[in-house]
Amino acid sequence: MSRKDFSILLLLAFSWGASFLFMRIASPELGPVVTTELRVTLAAATLLLFAAVTKRKLGIWQHWKQFLVLGSINAALPFTLICMAELHLSASLAAILNATTPMFAALAAWGTQQEKPGLSKSIGLVIGLLGVAVLVGWSPVPLSGKVLLSVFFSLGAALAYGFGGLYAARVGRGLAPLALAAGQQLGAAVVLLPLAVIFAPRELPSSAAVFSVLGLSFICTSVAYLLYFHLIQSVGAVKTVSVTFLVPVFGLIWGVIFLNEPVYANTLAGLAIILLSVTLVNRKIRPKTAQAVDESG
Repeated sequence: MSRKDFSILLLLAFSWGASFLFMRIASPELGPVVTTELRVTLAAATLLLFAAVTKRKLGIWQHWKQFLVLGSINAALPFTLICMAELHLSASLAAILNATTPMFAALAAWGTQQEKPGLSKSIGLVIGLLGVAVLVGWSPVPLSGKVLLSVFFSLGAALAYGFGGLYAARVGRGLAPLALAAGQQLGAAVVLLPLAVIFAPRELPSSAAVFSVLGLSFICTSVAYLLYFHLIQSVGAVKTVSVTFLVPVFGLIWGVIFLNEPVYANTLAGLAIILLSVTLVNRKIRPKTAQAVDESG
């Protein structure tokens, strides 16, 4: 990976890590549903405008049914669940819990595609559960019912991302990555619109909440997706997935710097254990024949 691509990877992790900070600020004022609706609507508009300026045909209307489903399970549901979780969880804790997404993606593939996880992935899944237990259970923060429910919301978002990734891989064949991104955000905006009208806030939000929504939409969604697509084309999906290790680190850093969130021993221990789980779950097992060739050389 070149220095330029590595810099873009860091910028992507910076952007996605900041999303937990912005959601933590905006959700209490606007509500989880409205925060998410504004995020995906503005992001969809930005991506569609980018496509128009660069004269790219996306073919969204030909696949509107697929984009409604994709937007529901890969954007509307997980974004809203994370916003709901951050009503009672710190931004850093939510970011670390979201790092379990590869673990749930492996479970989703196992359940829907009958993929055997193998020994390495099985161990990784068990270690991931241990990391969540350490992160949540070994904490000086009282485990109230609201906190535990918020933890389940965060894990539910990771599970939704797992299924969403599988669905995107299936329906995205032949579609440009930009079309998938714009279509996904547009589908999510349409699905959430009725709920956003029902749960519209009764008071005007603060400037901090407004800027947080703008940051969520433009930096953490529109720009982040463009960076992501560049890395996919430049270095491939395998190396790009390493951003999974950096996002919770940046989420932790932003929470500490801007929200003065405390960092406990269990936070760092849980983060380390979960990242170890991600390493094992993402580990690629080479065929024995290939290993033999390498060893003979």
